[in-house]
Amino acid sequence: MLSIIYPHIEKVEGQPARLQRIPRVRVVQIVMDYLAYGWSVEEMCRQHPYLMPSETHAAMAYYFDFQAEIDQEIRAEWDMVQQEKSLLSPSPFFVRMRSKGLL
Repeated sequence: MLSIIYPHIEKVEGQPARLQRIPRVRVVQIVMDYLAYGWSVEEMCRQHPYLMPSETHAAMAYYFDFQAEIDQEIRAEWDMVQQEKSLLSPSPFFVRMRSKGLL
C-alpha cells in the first residue's frame, strides 16, 4: 500500500488528521472554513493568524485527496451537534418570544 506523506499534517490511525505544529487544529476545521465561507488559503490565514499558508495548503491538499474521509468527519460532527441540540431545553428568551407570537 502506498503511503503518502503530507508536510504539516499528522494522521494517526483511528484519529482525525491534525496539524503537526498545532495538534488541537484538525484538518476538518480548516476545510469547514473553505466549505462554509468559500475562503481562500490567504483569507483563512488572515482570519486565523496562527495558521501558516503552508499548513493551510497542506490541509486543503489532504482534503482533496481524502475528501470522503473528511466529509464523513463533518457529517458525524454535524449529527452529534444536532443530537445534543435536540436534548436542550429552549432558552427563556425563545420561550418568551414564542409566547408573544414573534417566533
